[in-house]
Amino acid sequence: MSPAAPGARRTRARTAVRLLTPADAEPLARLLVANWDFLAPFEPEREPAHFTAAGQAALVEHLLAEHAAGRVVPLAIVHEGELVGRITLSNVVRGPAQSADLGYFVAEAVNGRGVATEAVARTAESAFGELGLHRLQAGTLLSNSASQAVLQRNGFERIGVARRYLRIAGSWQDHVLYQRTA
Repeated sequence: MSPAAPGARRTRARTAVRLLTPADAEPLARLLVANWDFLAPFEPEREPAHFTAAGQAALVEHLLAEHAAGRVVPLAIVHEGELVGRITLSNVVRGPAQSADLGYFVAEAVNGRGVATEAVARTAESAFGELGLHRLQAGTLLSNSASQAVLQRNGFERIGVARRYLRIAGSWQDHVLYQRTA
């Protein structure tokens, strides 16, 4: 294995993922509002309440309940001590599949600095290690080359295009699907 680039080593030491907590609701709301123009092309349409501390508190509560049931792993992305995004393993399936879907976002201020790449790496390590999953799947919009590069840097392989896969920014969008197996 070749050594990581010097910038990647510095990012690794400063980027972490951890389980979301109720205390994350207000910082998440601020993050979403501050980054809405940047994130909107990649997100489903949301009700205005979604962008409030109360809306995020309800979402975090729901995600933590799903986590307790073993269906979701909701994580905060923390860079240099600041919450800068969220990464989630959803649709966790046990039994013969042992799989999950991976989704994430990071703030514009840390975009392109290796933070998402490191968050995906740490999440995949946990998914294939302590969680015992066999397969992760992720999808990106066809035009989202930055997210595709994050997945490829983390060993995900392109498996195809899902037509009209998710309703994003108000319309059904095609997605490139990626997978990584243990």
